[in-house]
Amino acid sequence: MTETEPFEGQLLTARLSLRRPAKGDIHAILAIHSDPATCLHNPSDVVLRRADAEQLYQRWDDQWERYGYGYWVVRRHDSARQLGFCGIKPMELKGIDILNLFYRFDRSAWGQGLASEAATAVTRWAARSVPGLPLVARIRPANVASQRVAVHAGLSRAAHLDGPGFDGFDWVFAVEPHPCPLPG
Repeated sequence: MTETEPFEGQLLTARLSLRRPAKGDIHAILAIHSDPATCLHNPSDVVLRRADAEQLYQRWDDQWERYGYGYWVVRRHDSARQLGFCGIKPMELKGIDILNLFYRFDRSAWGQGLASEAATAVTRWAARSVPGLPLVARIRPANVASQRVAVHAGLSRAAHLDGPGFDGFDWVFAVEPHPCPLPG
């Protein structure tokens, strides 16, 4: 798979278009984040009201304004329908500044390799565009599908970084070399 950047804020893969979210995507943010299945492993991410989806969109947009990157809206090339979201945000993990890889897709997009395709494009983009920050994905131990996406995107287990997260214990997957190397 190859990806291109036809203009700022957009990535293209073989099947997908990833673009910066716009206000018109608030309905998709609400639809995907209000589905109990899509937030099963991260219940603190559930969004049940339009006002909450608007606030989430605003946080995403503020990050784009501040850093020039964030979460992308994912669609097939031949469709305007939003399939999900994939992107990165800066944060801190065990005292180290990192980029956290995020992906969440509508159930209708599951099992087709779309999350892996989007996450791979974002991982490659991050390596080129934000090379100074390590890229990680924090994943619940029971979320095997998400673990597969991370591995397909080029991340591997970094068990020395595992620890408590917002919704329980997180397993960490990272792009080599892993941040926070094991002590001596």
